[in-house]
Amino acid sequence: MHQIGVVGLSYRHAGVDDVARFALPKADVVARLPMLRDSLRAAELLYIGTCNRVEVVFSTHDGSPAGDARSDVFRALTGRDPKPGEASRILRAWAGEAAVEHLFLVTCGLESAQTGEQEIAVQVRGAWDSAREAGTSGPVLDRLMGEALGMANRVHRLESGVRAPSLADLAADRVVLHLAGQPASVALVGVSPMTKRCGLALHKSGVPLVIVNRTLQAAEEYAQVVGGKALSLEEFKQQPPDIAALILAAGGSEPILDRVALVKVTETATRVPLIIDFGVPPNVEPEAARLAGMPRVGMNDLIQVAQERRLTQLMRLAPVRAAIDERLTRLRGDLATRAIGPKLAELRGTFEQLAAEEVERALATDLRDLDDSQREVLQRLGSTVARRLAHLPIAGLRAAAVHASPDAVDAFFREAKLTRPRATAPPSDRGSAQTSRPAAASPANGEPIALEHDR
Repeated sequence: MHQIGVVGLSYRHAGVDDVARFALPKADVVARLPMLRDSLRAAELLYIGTCNRVEVVFSTHDGSPAGDARSDVFRALTGRDPKPGEASRILRAWAGEAAVEHLFLVTCGLESAQTGEQEIAVQVRGAWDSAREAGTSGPVLDRLMGEALGMANRVHRLESGVRAPSLADLAADRVVLHLAGQPASVALVGVSPMTKRCGLALHKSGVPLVIVNRTLQAAEEYAQVVGGKALSLEEFKQQPPDIAALILAAGGSEPILDRVALVKVTETATRVPLIIDFGVPPNVEPEAARLAGMPRVGMNDLIQVAQERRLTQLMRLAPVRAAIDERLTRLRGDLATRAIGPKLAELRGTFEQLAAEEVERALATDLRDLDDSQREVLQRLGSTVARRLAHLPIAGLRAAAVHASPDAVDAFFREAKLTRPRATAPPSDRGSAQTSRPAAASPANGEPIALEHDR
């Protein structure tokens, strides 16, 4: 796992404004991924961006340990060099098993503002899809993301029958409280996982909905699910209907409703509308909402409420934490064995090569009078003994790879001193022509190798 790294920031240690500074516009992600991978000098890379976090997951070339890439990520996402200490102050970094554990916790919702929410798994899958489309996800990250999403599916099964919490639920509750039992419509701006969940909750409460989206077709499709009227964003800005609340979760790097649009909303509304803004960066600037006289609830407000409930949710999700630990243990063994697989194959080949050389030496000297069938039996015996002897160090190395550091495993192979065999002829007591030992080819590069040992 040591070749895997994660660099990012979230609501846990940074404000929503900081997250917004590092967020990539959704429409630009696929195009930016190859450049981001190259700037980090990574072999594979994917980018996860949500309303309250940005994570860059990468894998190094040749299985080398992942280093601290915070300065590189800062530069790649903001377009400027960090000031001294700025990257380490704002960004967090994980490497090796800690990086894999962090990704599992994020994907399973244990690092979300609303602990246990399931929308994050959908967003992580979307990030993986984007990386595969951009060609920046390869065998290492494909395996890692498959494991993370498989773990999230397992969590969902563990939580079957229990409605997982979401910031969207907090938003819907806040809107219902604002309506105070009076009939009024609510506008959902943007067709996203957050607005969809808000829409389902409000629809069940009997609240009429107006679905607004840049693309009218997407708004119409979701309006068929929850009822209500569908409008394009431009239609809504020009002729807003009478609404009592506005829930926004649309992508983009700029606000989608400015002060002019908000004033039109207030002029049409029979009561001052409440704004719930999931946007990062904000879909409605706080100052524009204030000048329009509209109360605004942003991500910071929702996160604060969610944090007050975090301990209760963590206690409920204790079995999930245990399941993640179990999956990490298994994945550690799989990845460690895969990482040293070529070296184990080389070691096995070396044992078999040495045995074959010694058999051929014997057949060329003391046992040269054996007939063909006897020679074949001896050669098979040598190969069998070599494989059995090789099994012992290979089994030990597999176990060591799981529990020891990569440096400790590498030290074994360095001290084994894989070298080319000596090109000496075997002695003969019959005065026959000298016969050189045959050299087997290394599986790695076709060059003959032998393991240095005492004869």
